[in-house]
Amino acid sequence: MDQTPPSLDAIRARLDAIDAELLGLVDERAGLAKAVAAAKRAAGDGARFGLRPAREAQLMRKLLAHPRQGASNALTVRLWRELISDSLSQQGPYSLAVWGDDDPARAVELARQQFGAAPPLRRVGKAEEAIAAAKTQGCVAVLSLAPGHGWWGRLLAEPKLAVFAALPCLAVWGPVGALAVAEVAIEEPSGDDVTFWVTDAAEPAAKIEEHLSRDGVAAQLISHGGGLKLFMLAGFYQRHDARLARAPGRLTGVIGAAARQFDL
Repeated sequence: MDQTPPSLDAIRARLDAIDAELLGLVDERAGLAKAVAAAKRAAGDGARFGLRPAREAQLMRKLLAHPRQGASNALTVRLWRELISDSLSQQGPYSLAVWGDDDPARAVELARQQFGAAPPLRRVGKAEEAIAAAKTQGCVAVLSLAPGHGWWGRLLAEPKLAVFAALPCLAVWGPVGALAVAEVAIEEPSGDDVTFWVTDAAEPAAKIEEHLSRDGVAAQLISHGGGLKLFMLAGFYQRHDARLARAPGRLTGVIGAAARQFDL
């Protein structure tokens, strides 16, 4: 059997053909995104932000589970994040407000990894500015988990805002370093989630984690500041879960949930 490798010219010709096929499919997908936007407007749902975090996570897991020969997890995620982001931008207002504390460049990097190049991005100097921006139509706030800064505690008083994504979405890109917040309802699990829960309990984090574990809740402290602690809980918990109501602290609450990093 002839095992002579293809010539460089043959490889380049095939790449050109694949590029043309890809462009045609991407163009068709973008056209369908416009059709989705038109259908939503016709149904009177055009003003609603098109974010569907659980659906997006399920799509990404399905893609990453698909057999591949050369496409890495990182390449697959970046490609589809760009496609999803472009689709959202076709459906209405869509923008990013990013706060990165003392490492704004990293916060911007995480925001672009998650939300692609389509939405306009504005860096803000204070966490409060990012949270305020998230209250405007179609805006996502990306905020760093800065040591000693408890911006996430403000979400206890903002019932319309919720954490819906933990960044980055791949563990190979690093541990969770920022959270995405928007006016989006977190009502359905994606199938493999974490929940973000805040408490003002004065006990050491280890004691609080132990207390939660006795109720079947696996918790990990991920940030603290302003007299509050932020825990990441394994699983999907609603705001009024009885197990959390029994947890330590007077001022406590769920501030959102997100898909677990896909490649853990």
